[in-house]
Amino acid sequence: MGDATTNSQLLDRYAASLVGVFGRPPLVLSHGDGAYVWDVDGKRYLDLLGGIAVNALGHGHPALVAAVSKQAAEAIHVSNLFTSVPQIELAERILAVAGAPEGSGVFFANSGAEAIEAAIKLSRRTGRSGIVAAEGAFHGRTTGALALTHKVAYREPFEPLIPGVTHVPYGDEEALRAAVSTETAAVFLEPVQGEAGVLPADPAYLRLARELTAAHGALLVLDEVQTGVGRTGSWFAFQQAGVLPDAITLAKGLGGGVPIGALVTFGPEVTGLLTAGQHGSTFGGNPLACAAGLAVLETIESQGLLDHARVVGDHLAEAVLALGHPLVEGVRGAGLLRAITLTQPVSAKVADAARDAGFIVNPVAPQAIRLAPPLVVTTAQVDEFVAALPALLDAAACKEPTA
Repeated sequence: MGDATTNSQLLDRYAASLVGVFGRPPLVLSHGDGAYVWDVDGKRYLDLLGGIAVNALGHGHPALVAAVSKQAAEAIHVSNLFTSVPQIELAERILAVAGAPEGSGVFFANSGAEAIEAAIKLSRRTGRSGIVAAEGAFHGRTTGALALTHKVAYREPFEPLIPGVTHVPYGDEEALRAAVSTETAAVFLEPVQGEAGVLPADPAYLRLARELTAAHGALLVLDEVQTGVGRTGSWFAFQQAGVLPDAITLAKGLGGGVPIGALVTFGPEVTGLLTAGQHGSTFGGNPLACAAGLAVLETIESQGLLDHARVVGDHLAEAVLALGHPLVEGVRGAGLLRAITLTQPVSAKVADAARDAGFIVNPVAPQAIRLAPPLVVTTAQVDEFVAALPALLDAAACKEPTA
């Protein structure tokens, strides 16, 4: 059994040995280089999903490989009874690029869901328990984060969840006004709802959320797990809206593929809400993950990847729209977090056709195809996909639409 090494054989072994929460994946990937990955059968794919917005520097980036290799040879883990130089330096660097005021802080975790859990505990320290979240929100699958996540299929099997969470229509200003009160501990919002189909919030909506929370003594927490670390063409999406929240959550692209999460708190009043012993993590902020995070931030800056993400993302959107294909309704998003919206619910068929043709995309909603490629993807690589897209759409249109 251990000698079985083809895609089909390995997927049989996968099904026989792993808990089936992800279903049966279509491929076993073996390695990558830049924006490309290869499966174990040797087929190459242009990775336009980037590990779901995780592989910010692509695959095998020399700076990330060198940083992780060097740190692994020195210290991988020291526990949070101590600290390390990479942990301190990464916290300082995050605060710097976020434009954080004096007295701000970072708590390191291992994932986006863990960062949200920390933010929920932070909000409880206000002395209140009410939380306002948005319909369509995805904040994670751990029990606290799941209470904020809106999708019934994710929530229902595990209810009852933590009480006091109110979901309001995303982007509806009047609903937000009605929901926020002096009993609200925090409002949790994504600047762009990734799992709902890459739905950007109007900057005015985020500014209203800031005004309402400030007026009622509540916290504004922005979930930047998917949008943060250059994905939308700025360090963080909140910077494009001209809003300074009380806290943000990070993960995904921060480690470039190495697991890491973070809760960033702005200002001494919010940062001081969590005190010694009130939260923790065995692996959070370990030297290896923090060295990876430093390499990601330094490379984004040194290679001009914020500008690059904006330019290539805009080019991608314009090129897709220029096709004038009848199945394409539009392109939404920012930077290199985009969704091609369709006039028919055939995104899964498009994704299947794309994979057959050597492209990895994500059917995030029935009428939306999510693209979140590595920030190092080139215009030429984007053009390679755009040139193939009409045939992929035609192939999907010829098949029975999916619900």
